Amino acid sequence: MPIPNFIGSLNKLSYLNLSSANFSGTIPPHLGNLSNLLYLDLSTSFFISTPSSLNWLSGLSSLQYLSLTGVNLWEATTYWLQTVNLLPSLLVLDLSYCHLHYLPQTFPSVNFTSLSVLDLSYNDFKSSSIPQWLFNITALTNLNLGNCNLKGSYPKIAKGNLCNLRTLDLSDNYNISGDITEFFQALLQCSNSSLEELDLVRNQHIGNLPQSLGYFKRLRKLQLTYNSFYGSIPSSIQNLSRLEIMNLGGNMMNGTIPESIGQLSELRELHLFQNYWQGIMTETHFINLTKLSQFSFSSRNLLVFNMTPDWTPPFSLQYVEISDCQLSTFPAWLGTQNELREIILVNTSISDTIPNWFWNLSSQLGLLYLSENKLRGTLPKSMNFSSLETVNLDFNNLEGPLPLWPSVTWFSLRNNSLSGPIPKGISQEMSQLTNLDLSGNLLNGSIPSSINRLIRLQFLFLSNNHFSGKIPNHWKAMENLLVIDLSRNNLSGGIPSSMCSLPYLEWLQLSNNNLSGDLLSLKYCSSWLSTLDLGENRLSGTIPKWIGERLSTIEVLRLRSNMLFGKIPKQLCRLTQIHALDLANNNFSGSIPTCLGSLVGYINVNDQGNLVFPRHMDLVVKGRQYEFYDQIFLVNTVDFSRNCLSGEIPTELTNLTLLNTLNLSWNQLTGKIPENIRALRQLETLDLSNNHLSGHIPPSMSSMTFLSHLNLSYNNLSGQIPSTNQFSTFDPSIYEGNPQLLGPPLPTNSSTPSDGDAEHKDHEDVPNDGEEQFEKVWLYLSIALGFIVGFWAVCGSLVIKKSWRHAYFCFVNKMKDRLLVVIAVNMARLQRKFEAERQ
Repeated sequence: MPIPNFIGSLNKLSYLNLSSANFSGTIPPHLGNLSNLLYLDLSTSFFISTPSSLNWLSGLSSLQYLSLTGVNLWEATTYWLQTVNLLPSLLVLDLSYCHLHYLPQTFPSVNFTSLSVLDLSYNDFKSSSIPQWLFNITALTNLNLGNCNLKGSYPKIAKGNLCNLRTLDLSDNYNISGDITEFFQALLQCSNSSLEELDLVRNQHIGNLPQSLGYFKRLRKLQLTYNSFYGSIPSSIQNLSRLEIMNLGGNMMNGTIPESIGQLSELRELHLFQNYWQGIMTETHFINLTKLSQFSFSSRNLLVFNMTPDWTPPFSLQYVEISDCQLSTFPAWLGTQNELREIILVNTSISDTIPNWFWNLSSQLGLLYLSENKLRGTLPKSMNFSSLETVNLDFNNLEGPLPLWPSVTWFSLRNNSLSGPIPKGISQEMSQLTNLDLSGNLLNGSIPSSINRLIRLQFLFLSNNHFSGKIPNHWKAMENLLVIDLSRNNLSGGIPSSMCSLPYLEWLQLSNNNLSGDLLSLKYCSSWLSTLDLGENRLSGTIPKWIGERLSTIEVLRLRSNMLFGKIPKQLCRLTQIHALDLANNNFSGSIPTCLGSLVGYINVNDQGNLVFPRHMDLVVKGRQYEFYDQIFLVNTVDFSRNCLSGEIPTELTNLTLLNTLNLSWNQLTGKIPENIRALRQLETLDLSNNHLSGHIPPSMSSMTFLSHLNLSYNNLSGQIPSTNQFSTFDPSIYEGNPQLLGPPLPTNSSTPSDGDAEHKDHEDVPNDGEEQFEKVWLYLSIALGFIVGFWAVCGSLVIKKSWRHAYFCFVNKMKDRLLVVIAVNMARLQRKFEAERQ
């Protein structure tokens, strides 16, 4: 309901608080009649807006406190400051989250000179600078301009203007820049600095922290995270005896961490992560930190933690993070911490087993990250952490069976040496799971059907194991699934339609298995699906024509190395957001659809999407297969190689201006290379080898500055080869099959039989007597008759029937390639099996 109008008639009212009362509509102008009002709070009223102006405020001449947090002031944003300037008694002004977009850069006369608290945070001031007039309000004690989209450096501050300032928050503006030395020097001109809280998080400040930092002895919070500060921690830091929070993470600071930090006895939080620290941390760094409850360290340099095994810290931590530092052994002092909520020890060179006492730590532990170490041994089947929800033990040497820990919701054990099957009781014991990542282990057996009862699961990663058998059929109950990755196993059978019908599925990766059948089950896939990887299986049939309608949000489609055939359907051109299309090593025939030149995914920059998870995919670029991780969204590729495509290369493909890789090799393409090939200005790899192309190489190819891998061999091309200086990978066989190409000659390394060898061979062919010669005549005659009959019976039809001939030779060529692939894949599996047995 709206704010009642009768409130405006309460003439003697001095205090009005309607905060969080869920009123809606506009603020009644009658409130301006409350001339005795000292306090007005309409905060967090997100359903309230103001009339087109704030003129009603001018009647509140006695007002000292005004909070409109969350009130939509969009329509009144241009004149808000002029109206507020009519309130001379104002002490507190809170206009945070008010949709303001205009911050005047100049203001002739500030009337509210008694203002002590000003909060304009979480408005969008469209990259305005910090105006000078703000720092002319000498009574200010608290100034909050966080998350306001401000930019530029600080205005000059007159002597004595900010001597009352206790809190300054300019965090999360991202573009406030420059050296803060002048700002500190302005505050040094005050006889006694009152600064207690300084928050400059997520901006672009540079320079050293000034030695004068120690002058601000009342400082309690120093938040400078995610800037570009460099240099060492000033020695004057030891003077900040009241400091409770120090956060210098995410900068470029270096040098050793001073032992004097250990004297800051009031310190509760110490965050020094993501810098370039070096040296050794000892007990002295923590000697008097009795109140410390959180600390985080990480270094891009060599920082060593060297604590004696029997050290008992003076503090009781709730949060500890040590990353990218050297610990070597599991820190025994953690056993003394009884209030721990979160433990993060990532990439710390721990080559040790997890001690038994660790599993008896505080039952309040909620997060455990021990990834990227060299931890070994087995995991306990049960543990005492009744509140533990997030576990990440990725990239270690842990072995043994998969444990079932009931309270865990996020369970990641990627890249270890766990073995055995997935326990059938996983859905009962770990019913709250939202993430299950077991990729890169030695797990085997079939995927249990009981896994389909994990109804809260959002992410399922089982890739790169030894799972076999069929994919379970029933997936409908797992309607929260966003990502499924079962790649690099030995799964067989078809793709269940119930898997494809999951309503929010965005990522489906089933590559490198032995899956068979057709693609008809894709008809039921979610309209949210953005990545589909079915490469390197035994799928057959054609690409359904409805794929462009059903899967219109696809960004990555990988079907390489299957047994698919038929024409590439024009309906693929409806996948407008696609940026990686890999149909290589199949039996596709016909021409390349010209409409592929309209795919905007290769024209507009793609983003990463909203999902955050460990991605990986094999993509062929620059003639080699690479495994990409989070950079997948940057790869723009079209790969139709090793098929039976015919016709000309469509000139429309040159519209794909962001294309990185174009591979059309090993087909039967004819005609010329498109003259406008240089329009592919981002192209790095171009492989058109082993086709029937003819004509001149376009001269414009020399201006393709990013082109580093070029293969045009085994065509019938002519003209001048582009300068080889620009290529990091240049295949000399480019001349082979292209006798009319001009360029530097190839080194020859051919050998021919010597005359003596030829003569010796001729001498051996001479018969010794007439009987032997007669027998050979009959032998040659029977061979000739057999060849003639066999040739015309089997191959004659291929000569007469063009389509049969085309299909036959395509089949022979593909069978040769497939045989080589099967041999390579099985050799790799045998090698992995032998390695697993040795371990």
